[in-house]
Amino acid sequence: MPTQMSTPAEYPLYVAGKPVKTGQWLEVQHKFHHDLYARVALADDKIIEKATVAAVKAEAEMAALKPYQKQKILLHCVKRFTEEKQVLTEILIAEGGKPRNAASAEVERLINTFQLAADATTQMETGRVIPLAVTPVAAAYQGMVRHVPIGAISLISPFNFPLNLTAHKIAPAIAAGCPFVLKPASLTPISAIKIAEILAETDLPKGAWSILPCERSAADILVTDDRFKMLSFTGSDQVGWDMKARAGRKKVTLELGGNAAVMIEPDTEITEALIDRLIAGAYGQSGQVCISVQRILVHADLYTELKENLVAKVKKLKAGDPGLTTTMVGPMIKEKEAVRLKKWLDKAEKKGAKILAGGLLDGVMFEATLLENVDEKLEIYRDEAFGPVAILEKYKNFEQGIAKINRSRFGLQAGVYTQNLNNMMYAWQHLQVGGVIINDIPTFRVDNMPYGGVKDSGLGREGIHSAIRDMQEERLLVIKQP
Repeated sequence: MPTQMSTPAEYPLYVAGKPVKTGQWLEVQHKFHHDLYARVALADDKIIEKATVAAVKAEAEMAALKPYQKQKILLHCVKRFTEEKQVLTEILIAEGGKPRNAASAEVERLINTFQLAADATTQMETGRVIPLAVTPVAAAYQGMVRHVPIGAISLISPFNFPLNLTAHKIAPAIAAGCPFVLKPASLTPISAIKIAEILAETDLPKGAWSILPCERSAADILVTDDRFKMLSFTGSDQVGWDMKARAGRKKVTLELGGNAAVMIEPDTEITEALIDRLIAGAYGQSGQVCISVQRILVHADLYTELKENLVAKVKKLKAGDPGLTTTMVGPMIKEKEAVRLKKWLDKAEKKGAKILAGGLLDGVMFEATLLENVDEKLEIYRDEAFGPVAILEKYKNFEQGIAKINRSRFGLQAGVYTQNLNNMMYAWQHLQVGGVIINDIPTFRVDNMPYGGVKDSGLGREGIHSAIRDMQEERLLVIKQP
């Protein structure tokens, strides 16, 4: 069970590497017990300006860090995160409502992400030689390219993975040699502040980083100010694309929403392990995952069998206390989101959708819900549910199934269960998504793989190596040989 605190803790923000209590507070509620869990110092315009100036001033010092120095910093974080596993787990449970097993897994991913970044500092190539002698005129020329830090960058992280998705911005920034200012999600800011506590123990140039909980309006400078050479944002598609439109000349990477589908071919055996995997993908962390399984496309030959097995197991799921190891479905992040999803569900039912399991809402506790016969024009089908709802539908042949997946405006990841190599290659070629996962759910992610989407799902890729490359640019050297 999470530890209940009689007096809420107070956390500073970190500006130019130093802890500061501003006197203005962001209150963080316990997402299951609904009491005041903690207060976090809130940044104002002056603090954000100070952090911006410090980050720009630190560009040269950050760029000058040697690979072994950056590796030492990142490995210190790995060591300290490992020591703080239990504390970090409890924070995720409290501020994010994350079920205990999922919270523990996220802490492990935080550690792994920093370890991967530490490895990358000494393993990634830093440049290449270009053969310029491709014409007689250029015969005496030699070209070389090196990768250099892009400069100060602004980072905005989401509520649903407040440790690991924050790590996917901070760790590559350090490895790339970029100063940064990060705004964590206001619903879950404490995880980022705990990362800041440990960064403050390292040899990072003190002015080179800031972690600033703040109001969205105050953070607008992170989007619009040209002193930042890059913006990395993870969040909703509407907010992300609006930011890109206002970002000016800076580079922008966006990891946005999804509407992930998994497709099950008739050469797939319907096993308990498969059903469990679908359930984990659809209802783990209350479906508040960008690559949560929202659409389950089943070949007509298997539909009845899979439906019966899946419905039976979904009906056994109970939304409950995230502090328990037996809980898979915890609270949604806030009541407004739960009410929004319930309205979508009720509208779908009125339009002819059938609720096969679940459907009830109690405050922020939304039952694991499974639907069929859902109109593709409805929000619950076409948009990102971001809650514990999945939709069953059937298809007749492989090409039709691929086409149904592609009709979504999103394109983050998709899963395909098949034993047919030709179908695997067809899916890889034709699915309009950033990642195709064969014989597993689209919720699969390892922290070193390129991760991101197409269409409304985003721009650019995360994953340590991909993110580092996005945070650097190529600088060409041409030498004319005598």
